[in-house]
Order: sequence, then C-alpha cells, then structure tokens
Amino acid sequence: MNRLDHRDPLVFDTHELGRRPGSMRKVSRTLEAPEGLGIIDVIGVPEKSDIKLELRLESVVEGVLVTGTAEARVEGECVRCLEPLDDEIDVEFQELFYYSESDERHRSRTGVADDLEEDSEEETYRLEGDFFDLQPVLRDAVVLALPLQPVCQEDCLGLCSECGARLSDDPAHHHEAADPRWAALQGLSAAPGDEGDGIKNSGTREGLAENQEK
Repeated sequence: MNRLDHRDPLVFDTHELGRRPGSMRKVSRTLEAPEGLGIIDVIGVPEKSDIKLELRLESVVEGVLVTGTAEARVEGECVRCLEPLDDEIDVEFQELFYYSESDERHRSRTGVADDLEEDSEEETYRLEGDFFDLQPVLRDAVVLALPLQPVCQEDCLGLCSECGARLSDDPAHHHEAADPRWAALQGLSAAPGDEGDGIKNSGTREGLAENQEK
C-alpha cells in the first residue's frame, strides 16, 4: 500500500515509464511551491509561488534515474542594507530512486548492519510502488543554490552605523567626528544667570577690563 499521496503535485507516477532499462520519459510541470523551500529567515522560494519543473525519467536496472531543472522566484533580504531582494534561480538535480527490492539487494551487497539500517534508509530514495516524492530532492537542490548571505548588489555599502542611512544611496555620507581630546569638556556649560560673566567674556578686551575691576 502506497503511503504517498498521488494527488500531491510533487509526487510522480512512473507506471507509464515501465521497468525496462533504457526506457525514458519527459515530464513538464508547473506547480505551487511548498512551505519552507529555502533558508529560513534569510532567502527562499515564496510559498505557493510558481515553480517550473522539467524532468527526464530513465529506467535503469536498480530503479528510476530522475534528472531535472527547476525555475523559481526567490525573495529575501540583503544582509548589509536590509533592502528586500527579488530574484530568480535555475537549479539542476539528479537522483536515483531505487525499486524497493533493488534497495534491499543494495544494502545486502554493501553489508549494512541492522543497527545502521535506519540511517541507510534516510540516505536512499526509494519508489513506493510506482510513485516517488520529488520534494526532498528539490528542497536540497534549492537550498544548496541559495546564498547564505544574500546581498542586493556585490558592492553594497550597507548602513551607516550611526544613523542607519543606506550608504549606497549616498556614498559621501558621513558624520563629523568629535575630537576625543575635548570629550571631557562637552558636558560643561555656564550656570544659569552667569551669562555675560566670568570666562564667557574673558577672551575680549572688555571682559579683561571687567575682570580686573572685579
């Protein structure tokens, strides 16, 4: 009994291909992207956006060899300036889906122990009856094709660390840096009511004369 849902657009039927080695069939399909197809919180294919698949199914001795391409739109955020990204990717993939009996023979020949059988099953894709699920293969191909640190442009200058302005919009953007030698004086100011007295006028002739009279 098949566990795969043949109504799932990423589940394919190989019945018409047959099991005679050398048989080949091409399949074209446009479908909605499943959830989580990408790098979480970084970049990925928007859920339910269109993915165009071009597949070639080939019958071989041990199973069905699937070779294909996928075209999709990706969205993300520039890691430097945080601007939204919108791009397209074209990925290639190839995977062998074993017949269930061929997979058993494969494990027997390679001497897989019982305690490692579960790990071996995770690494091997198998047909369930005449059906195979392309989703894990497609997911791996898309994730490997996506940049871990996407940028809006290769020379993106990022954001100003002081005010957050996007530097690529104004490469000459800068802030006047205060001389650290005067930092201790920045908090000093005249006391209320002292305006016009003391050192405020000491730099003028009138101020000097007034100070001498005091």
